[in-house]
Amino acid sequence: MCTGWGEERCTSISGGRRGRGLALHPWLCVSLLFSALWGQVSPQCPASCQCAWDTATVQCSDAGLRDIPEGIPPETVSLHLERNYIRSIPETAFRDLLHLRDLHLSHNRIDSLASGALRHLGPELRLLDLSHNQLRQASREEFGSTRAKTRLFHNPWHCDCTLQELMETLNLEPETVNGIMCESSVRGMGEGSRWEDPGSQGEHAGQSLVKLLDSGVNFCSLQRKTTDVAMLVTMFVWFFMVIVYVVYYVRQNQAEARRHLEYLKSLPSPRKTPTETDTLSTGF
Repeated sequence: MCTGWGEERCTSISGGRRGRGLALHPWLCVSLLFSALWGQVSPQCPASCQCAWDTATVQCSDAGLRDIPEGIPPETVSLHLERNYIRSIPETAFRDLLHLRDLHLSHNRIDSLASGALRHLGPELRLLDLSHNQLRQASREEFGSTRAKTRLFHNPWHCDCTLQELMETLNLEPETVNGIMCESSVRGMGEGSRWEDPGSQGEHAGQSLVKLLDSGVNFCSLQRKTTDVAMLVTMFVWFFMVIVYVVYYVRQNQAEARRHLEYLKSLPSPRKTPTETDTLSTGF
């Protein structure tokens, strides 16, 4: 009844039992073998999660999680982490999940992604759901080269050139693109550059990012113009300061030269000592 690596173990146990006149039941041998094999090959399910091994699904929804759980089986195909309290995604969170196809992270409190946080997701990824979070900014470096259908709606986005470049590279889910709204945006020329200041959300706040881009708004061009104006103003200020310094320096030198000349004039002139020539002239 025993096969493989468990045969030797069962034989030794049975032999020991026979030596004392007792026979080991066949079902006990099979049970030992099965439990040993199951302990070696069965993956562990992360705490606060439920795992369906037949579908390779890890269900961690509504689990009160504040971080990405550790010990997610590498064979996981579908990972559900929605409706938790997760705030950030570290770079190594999904490093070993090369077979992942569906990643659900909606309805959390995610406000930051580590550089390359989603870079390790394999080419099999089909769905990436980051909707209903607190993301304000994101770049292409954080998402890597993923081509999964992506959901980013219901986040307080700050619309700028970096976000525009990201939107142009992601495979956004068509049904949800209009829900990507600008909570704030870069401001036009004549305005400051700090979007965080109270009351300075920018002229495009509250509008759909995709509709703005379709209407011809180019945040990258706007940002470059604002930067050029800022550089021009900075150069003018520095030039003005240099001119002021030169004028001040010249005036100071003129004042010093005038005082020095007046000082020389105030000195008594030296008396001329009679020379031999002057004596002869007086004699004649």
